[in-house]
Amino acid sequence: MNRQIDIEEFNYELDESRIAAYPLERGKSKLLIYKNQTISDSQYQAIDEALPKNAWLVFNETKVVQARLLFPKNEHSIIEVFCLEPLQYKSIEQAMQAKNSIQYQCLVGGARKWKDHDLVMDLGTVKLRAQKIGREEAHFHIELSWDGDQTFSEILELAGKTPLPPYIKRKAEERDKTTYQTTYAKRSGSVAAPTAGLHFNDEIFDRMRAGGADLNFLTLHVGAGTFKPVSSSVAEHEMHAEEAFLDRSFISKLKSALQAGRPIIPVGTTSLRALESMYWLGCMYQQGQIGSGEIVVPQWLAFDQKDWAIDPIESLESLEQLLNSRDCDWLPFKTQIIIAPGYKHRLIKALITNFHQPKSTLMLLVASLIGEAWKDVYQYALNNNYRFLSYGDGSLLFLDQA
Repeated sequence: MNRQIDIEEFNYELDESRIAAYPLERGKSKLLIYKNQTISDSQYQAIDEALPKNAWLVFNETKVVQARLLFPKNEHSIIEVFCLEPLQYKSIEQAMQAKNSIQYQCLVGGARKWKDHDLVMDLGTVKLRAQKIGREEAHFHIELSWDGDQTFSEILELAGKTPLPPYIKRKAEERDKTTYQTTYAKRSGSVAAPTAGLHFNDEIFDRMRAGGADLNFLTLHVGAGTFKPVSSSVAEHEMHAEEAFLDRSFISKLKSALQAGRPIIPVGTTSLRALESMYWLGCMYQQGQIGSGEIVVPQWLAFDQKDWAIDPIESLESLEQLLNSRDCDWLPFKTQIIIAPGYKHRLIKALITNFHQPKSTLMLLVASLIGEAWKDVYQYALNNNYRFLSYGDGSLLFLDQA
């Protein structure tokens, strides 16, 4: 890959009217299918008919937390505290279980109005306080505290608003707590939804299983950095680190699926990112590059260390050895991996995903799958009234070499 790639090459004209402000009923959205360099139309409720009969699907079961806290400054104005990631906990999931107080890295809307006093939100049964304790560039370090026995996850559910993406130009509503959440969400920690999963419900799951598909679940907690635009060259863009989890049972099942030749199809870019990060984590372990501390998959690893690449089965076996060395069945890690044109996908045959923002890292990811055909796919979607971005329609994209 040429790191000096111009992000303008991954631009397209997206009128604001094409951005879905509200979702359709689950299953009713359009589904564009790209396979063998051909584009066709379907709907999510019929996705079972478009999948290979022995598809091995991977869903991200992260749960969106109500991360936007609107503190009243006075009766006329508010100060918004957007919780991004914990400061003193190694794992987001540990942070979600904190009681009484927690320190968080946050974005603050209306920061100039906030002097040195504490902000207080009266929730009836409990009061939530916010105190500034530091700052790092655009981010504030905030200590949140509350009385009572609730966990931080429960406090956010009680006090917070849904963190809708910035391109949805409306206030979050109560129904967004349901619609901006997958039906299978399980593990709290994301500040953005794995939106490809929003289209699925139990009826569609039953149809896919009846057609021979195997449904599997992993966790990658989605950060706000997923919306960070690429300002200039890709080389200068710093990928956001996101927390994911190695799970012994998942790795064992994935290994069996690969050995059986089943096509691995992630639902959403976050599921894909987690899978490919796991692959490279196995390569890192075999190279002796994982110590006893925090585990991070570097941004450019797949491009800078191509000679580390090993057989996917061998990589998964390395992950099992890593878990054995830590004497655990699951392990958190962080990934900064970038997936862009020139990336060789090691595990997957296709991707189910929504339509993404122009000039974003997710557009780079789509181009890594189907090359220049992304332009035809997106132009077709624009010409045929597909709805775009988080609450919009989606696509099933098969790799050209699959």
